[in-house]
Amino acid sequence: MIRCLVIDDEPPALAILADYISQTPFLTLAGTTTDPIEGLTWVQQGRTDLVFLDIQMPRLTGLQFLKLAGHKVRVVLTTAYPEYALDGYENDVVDYLLKPIAFERFLKAAHKALALLAPAAAAAPVETSSPPPAAGPPPVVAPDYFFVKGETKNKYLRIAHADVLYVEGLNNYVLLHLPTQRVATYHTLKELVETLPQPPFLRVHKSFIVNLEHVRLLDGSTLYVQDKLIPVSDTYREALYRVVRGGRGE
Repeated sequence: MIRCLVIDDEPPALAILADYISQTPFLTLAGTTTDPIEGLTWVQQGRTDLVFLDIQMPRLTGLQFLKLAGHKVRVVLTTAYPEYALDGYENDVVDYLLKPIAFERFLKAAHKALALLAPAAAAAPVETSSPPPAAGPPPVVAPDYFFVKGETKNKYLRIAHADVLYVEGLNNYVLLHLPTQRVATYHTLKELVETLPQPPFLRVHKSFIVNLEHVRLLDGSTLYVQDKLIPVSDTYREALYRVVRGGRGE
C-alpha cells in the first residue's frame, strides 16, 4: 500500500482527495493537513510515500515545499492555476492535477505513482506454496459525476454526467448545457476532455464537447442535440464516426 498525505489549505479539497484515496485499492490515507510545515515534518520522518500537494498556500507554497523536501517523497501537485504546471514538472513531480479534480484523472495520477513506487511489488512472483486469496479487492467504480468551481472560492457544484447535454467553450470559461439550466464555470474544453469519460463524451469541434447519449441525429457534419445544431469539424469527424460505427471504420 502507498501511504498518502494530502496537504491543502482548503478543507473541501482535503475531503475530496481523502475520498478518492479511500476508493483506490493500492492507496491508504496516512493523513491530511492544512499546514504545509506539519506536512514537511511528516516527510522528514518518513511517514508518507506520496504527497498530494496544493501549490497556493500561506506560510509555505507548494513549490517551496518541493525544494525543502528534496527527493524524500513523491509528489502530485494539485492547483486551480494551470500556469504552475511547468514549474511542477521541472521539479520532477509525479503528475499535475488541475482543480476541480475528477476521479478518473486522479486515478491516472495514482497509477503513475504506483509505477514509480512499487515496480518490484507489481512484478513479484506469486508464492506457489501459499493458497490464492479468496477474492481480490473490489473493482474501482468511477463516479458518474464531477465537480466544477462555483462563483466563490470554496463553492463547488456537483454535476451528473447524464445531465450534461453538451459543453460549449467561450474564451476562458465554459457553459455546461443541462436540461433545465446552463452552468458557467472557469475551465477550458481541454481540461474537461481530460476529466469526462470518453465515450459518451466526445469533442467534436474546437468549441464543443457533446454527450452522445443525448444526440438524436448525426447528419454529415452536424449533430442534433435537442433543438441545438452543433457543427462537427474536420479535425474530430473521423474519431466521431469511428465511435458511431462501433469501430468498424466503414
